[in-house]
Amino acid sequence: MSDFDTEAFALRLAELADSKLAIDVAVLDMRELVSYTDFLVICTARNERQSAAITDEVRISVKRDEGMLPSGVEGKDAMGWLVMDYLDCVLHVFTPEARERFALEELWHEAPRLELAFAGDGDSRRAASG
Repeated sequence: MSDFDTEAFALRLAELADSKLAIDVAVLDMRELVSYTDFLVICTARNERQSAAITDEVRISVKRDEGMLPSGVEGKDAMGWLVMDYLDCVLHVFTPEARERFALEELWHEAPRLELAFAGDGDSRRAASG
């Protein structure tokens, strides 16, 4: 597993969330800040239904393509927050209210953000296509 590219995997998680129209997708590089994970992938879902669609897409695609399952899934749709722990990469899916409440980007403001190759904002993509 030494050849596993955690940065590429974090970007893959971000792309999967984006494919389900997640809003404000961010990838924080945590390697210099903590020992328990390399990257946090953070995104916003408009509601619990979209949150479930994002986490379902991630679980299915990662299992199919990488043969991996999360080591844990925490949170509840009703709380507006779900986390999928892939150890070196952790995906957080929030509703807008929960993202504001938890404020992970503020908490980890010193963490560098990876540049994403996609728009990362379902609203702008929808407006452009509609």
